[in-house]
Amino acid sequence: MYHTVEEFLNHWDYESSETLKLLEGLTDASLPQPMYPGGRTLGRLAWHIAQTVPEMMNQTGLAVVGVDEHAPAPSTAAAIAQGYAVAAASLASEVQSKWTDASLVSTDPMYGFTWTKAESMTALISHQIHHRGQLTVLMRQAGLRVPGIYGPAQEEWAEFGMEPPAV
Repeated sequence: MYHTVEEFLNHWDYESSETLKLLEGLTDASLPQPMYPGGRTLGRLAWHIAQTVPEMMNQTGLAVVGVDEHAPAPSTAAAIAQGYAVAAASLASEVQSKWTDASLVSTDPMYGFTWTKAESMTALISHQIHHRGQLTVLMRQAGLRVPGIYGPAQEEWAEFGMEPPAV
């Protein structure tokens, strides 16, 4: 949980840049990759990540610019990445200009619960991390390179001059 706006903004800067790195690794051809028969596709999941930033954080009184939560997923990977980039930057700007450390303990109704703004920010990042994990599996299934986030991905070990861990 965050105690200061600066803590959140520092963490958001890292986490949103890592999410964007994944989204920029998508291709148009990879977007139809399904999670399972009848489930979300890679493209729909990526779009959901982009949509959630304004959808969730605007419930806290911010005016985050971004894709509408009901907008259909675009057919291009570039549009998904761009939609996310706009929302991520807008969120950082909104939090920096409108919130103080003291406002992090104020509450908002969120999905049938009452959360502090700090809890909402934590939930947003946790939600994003959760879906990034799903996204990396779908990217592998679609034959895409997966960038490392909290450590090297399989392909990156050699680039760092190291042997990958035994499987």
